[in-house]
Amino acid sequence: MKIITTLLLLSILVSCKKEAKTIAFDDSIIKDTIHNVIIRPVNPELLEGKSDSLKIYYQKLNFHEIWYLDENRNDLINEIKFCYQEGLNPVDYSFEFIENLEKKRKELSDEDIVKYDILLTESFEKLALHLHKGKLNPKELYKDWDLKPKEIALSPLLEKAITKKTVASTFKELKPNHIVYQLLKKSLIELDKFPNVTFTKIETKKEKIQLNDTLPEMVKIKKRLSYWNDYKNPDSIFTWAYDTLTFKAIKKFQGRHGLLQDGVIGKGTLNALNVTKNERREQIFANLERWRWYPTDLGKQYLIVNLPEYMLNYVVDNDTIATHRTVVGTPKRRTPILTSKLSNFVFNPTWTIPPTIIKEDLTPSATKNRNYFSSRKLTIFNNKGVEVSPYEWNPAKANSYRYVQKPGYNNSLGLVKFNFPNSHLVYLHDTNHRDYFVKTYRSLSSGCVRIENPLVLAKKILVKENPKKWDSPEIDSIIKREKTKTVSVKDTVNIHIFYWTSWLENNQLQFRTDIYELDKELFLKLRNRD
Repeated sequence: MKIITTLLLLSILVSCKKEAKTIAFDDSIIKDTIHNVIIRPVNPELLEGKSDSLKIYYQKLNFHEIWYLDENRNDLINEIKFCYQEGLNPVDYSFEFIENLEKKRKELSDEDIVKYDILLTESFEKLALHLHKGKLNPKELYKDWDLKPKEIALSPLLEKAITKKTVASTFKELKPNHIVYQLLKKSLIELDKFPNVTFTKIETKKEKIQLNDTLPEMVKIKKRLSYWNDYKNPDSIFTWAYDTLTFKAIKKFQGRHGLLQDGVIGKGTLNALNVTKNERREQIFANLERWRWYPTDLGKQYLIVNLPEYMLNYVVDNDTIATHRTVVGTPKRRTPILTSKLSNFVFNPTWTIPPTIIKEDLTPSATKNRNYFSSRKLTIFNNKGVEVSPYEWNPAKANSYRYVQKPGYNNSLGLVKFNFPNSHLVYLHDTNHRDYFVKTYRSLSSGCVRIENPLVLAKKILVKENPKKWDSPEIDSIIKREKTKTVSVKDTVNIHIFYWTSWLENNQLQFRTDIYELDKELFLKLRNRD
């Protein structure tokens, strides 16, 4: 590069606690002889009122234009234009204004080009941060989302992207690389292949529509199934009959929506059939945003729970080692979203009843019948740790006691508990309600996550850590003794309790019931609508 004007140092007086701060900058126009472009100076006065980070970007590049190369500008503009594919809105990053300025850039004055450059840098920062950690802050939206903020230093990334001309690849590195996020983006592409039609709500007076029923609503149902490619009609005629072909299509549709695949068209199936293409798009947008909140690196070994799917996966080196059904918190006692590390297993755990259950369940039930305690093998302790008889128990002071359930097969925590540090006092555990796992709707717990066949999972984790000790009947022996035993986990096993209601599986769109009703509200906030 060649300097074609002389160096001028400009001192700007900035008032800060009555102290003078001098900012010196190179006021020369630089000629990039390789690309045959000029690089204009950016007067620090133009950055007054802008963010500190924006000032740092220009300071690192000696207070000169950042986006002087067509290639870098075009890459940035394309990222903004196609951020829809990430579930974001180009309008948020001044796309139309930038596009218009770019078209007439050659006609702009030097002063306007510099202002345009600052706008591009602001849009770069905004989009980069939104792609990396999300547009919204979950801690400001929810009390029960406990995720660590995702921080990133953009300044060195921007400097490298500009000098190396790697703007596009820099944005790629900022985006989540998890397979679910990638497939969610593919879901948008698949969804856009469906035609834009107006859905009319399917309503029926019949509580359940079953195979071989005949009713006029079947015409709409068949058309809706045909729209979603679950039903292949051999001819163009849609009859009133609920025939075998439609029965198979309904079961396929139910499977894609996490519903009981019994072929019976009830309230849940009708509700799913009535969701429009646009509503599904909004749902995918909400899920993309949530995945930007989650950690970039989930770890080499982790347990991941998807609450709306009621499933837990054990993953090692990106390979799913085991899958288990779960029962999760009810909408009134929601399971919190969090990331932690498995610390230990407690075999034959006792269960100390938490305050919420004391208030809402124990107190009213035990007040009516003192046998409540013996039937559940509960021991009552006062605030001095002294055991109290059920008949000496005072319901008016119910919260002043501690209630401990003895270990055993019928203990509320079952035979094993998975402990991990968190501020919500939740954990993974077995259950005495093992029949719940066959249910389709499993938002039934008081906040903790119950696991089907948890001893099998615990053994897999322990065997990986110490095969000589645990690849034996050791765990069975511990259980038989019916004495509480804590086993520490030395290896790093991350715990992720997440929430996503949409994904792509075998090129099939998958949706789950939004059990905590988060999707719609999140989408509206993403689009700046309350």
